[in-house]
Amino acid sequence: MSLHLISRPLRFFSSLIILFMSGVTAQAQNTNPAPPSITEPLILNTFEVEQIKLVPIATGLANPWGMAFRDNGDILITERYSGKLRLVRDGKLVEKDIPGVPEVYSEVFRAGLMAVALHPDDDQVVYLTYTKAIMHEGEPSQAVALARARLVEDKLTEVEEIFVAKGVDSAIAAAALLFTPDNKLMMSVGGSYVFAATGEYAQDPAVHYGKLLRLNADGTAPDDNPFVASGEYLPEVYSVGHRNQLGLALHPETGALWASENGPQGGDEANIILPGKNYGWPLASYSRQYRGDWVSQTPWLAEYENPTVLWWPSIAPAGLTFYSGEHFPAWQGNLFVGSMMEGRLPGTGHLERIVFNSRGEEIRREGLLRELNHRVRDVQQGPDGYLYVLTDEADGALLRIEPVE
Repeated sequence: MSLHLISRPLRFFSSLIILFMSGVTAQAQNTNPAPPSITEPLILNTFEVEQIKLVPIATGLANPWGMAFRDNGDILITERYSGKLRLVRDGKLVEKDIPGVPEVYSEVFRAGLMAVALHPDDDQVVYLTYTKAIMHEGEPSQAVALARARLVEDKLTEVEEIFVAKGVDSAIAAAALLFTPDNKLMMSVGGSYVFAATGEYAQDPAVHYGKLLRLNADGTAPDDNPFVASGEYLPEVYSVGHRNQLGLALHPETGALWASENGPQGGDEANIILPGKNYGWPLASYSRQYRGDWVSQTPWLAEYENPTVLWWPSIAPAGLTFYSGEHFPAWQGNLFVGSMMEGRLPGTGHLERIVFNSRGEEIRREGLLRELNHRVRDVQQGPDGYLYVLTDEADGALLRIEPVE
C-alpha cells in the first residue's frame, strides 16, 4: 500500500516516533554544554595545507541552514527554526531580518526554513524551501514547499508559492536547492524514514518525498525530465530511492551532479546523480536502524546505483561543495562535506575533506574544524574563492576559511 494512503492510526504512531526521536536528540544535546561561540579568528592545523585561519564573519545566527551569495557581495542566510532570512553585508550581520518570507511551520524538530538559492540570470530572484502547515484528510499536517520572490530594497516582494510536494511530510523532510547550467532548479525532498513508517516514500510513484526533483524556474516540470514520457513517477522527479538529501553540488570539471544523503546509523552516502536512476533506499542500504538491525537484507542490488562515497559510522552529511579556488592549490578538486555529528554523538560535527585520484576514486579523508565541536550545516565556495561554513547551533556562525600568510 502506498504510504500517502497510510491510515490515521499509523500516521499518529509515526508522529509519536518523531516526537520521541526529537526528545532523545534534544536531551542528548542538553546534557552536553553548548559549544563555545567563535568570536575571534582561529589558527588550526591541517594536513596538506599545514595551517588555516578560521575567520568569523557573522555570529549570533539561530540554527542557520543555507546561504547564497549575491553579485554585490551580500550573503543571504536562512535560519531554520526562526523562519528568518538574514543578510550579511560588508562582512557584518544586518540586525534586521529580511521581511516577506512565507509563513513557515517550525513547531517540530527539523521543520522550518531551509535552502535559499538565487536565479543565475537575476540574483534578485530568490528561491526558498520550507515546511508549511497543511490539512490532510481533516487533520493538521505539514508539507515541503518552494517559494519564489524578488528582493527589492532588502525586502521580499512578489512572493509566490510555486511548488508543494505531494504526500504528507510526517517525518520532516530536508529540501536542498541547486541551479544547474541549463537554468533548471534541482530540489531534494527527503523524509523517507523507515523508523517513522515513511521508508516506502522513496519508491512510491505517487509522492515527491524520497526523491530528487528537477524543476523549471517557475516550479513546473521540464518536458525532458526522465519520467515525463513513461509516467512511472511524477513528472518533476529526476531520481528516486533517496532517504534524506541535505546537500547538492556540481563538480567544477565534469559537471556531474553530487548529493549528500543521510543514513540512519551508518550508511551515509555521497552520490553522483544520474537522470532516471534508482538509488535503492530502503531496499538496498549499508545502514543499520537506530535500534541496531540492518535496514535491508543486502547492502546493494544490481538494479540500483551504488554510493560513490560511504560513511561508517554516520557523520550526518549536510551541505557539500568542490573546491576550485586559488587560495588553497593543494585542495583543488577536493570534496568538502559538512558533518553535523559523528556516530550520533553530540559535539562531533566537523568539515570533511575528501581527496580523489585522477580516475575519480577516493584515496583519503581529513576531518577539519573538529576543535570547534560545532555542527557544520553548510559549506560553499564563495565568489572570492574562499570556503564559507555555516554552523548549526543556537548561536550559529558564518565562518570563512583563509590561508595563513
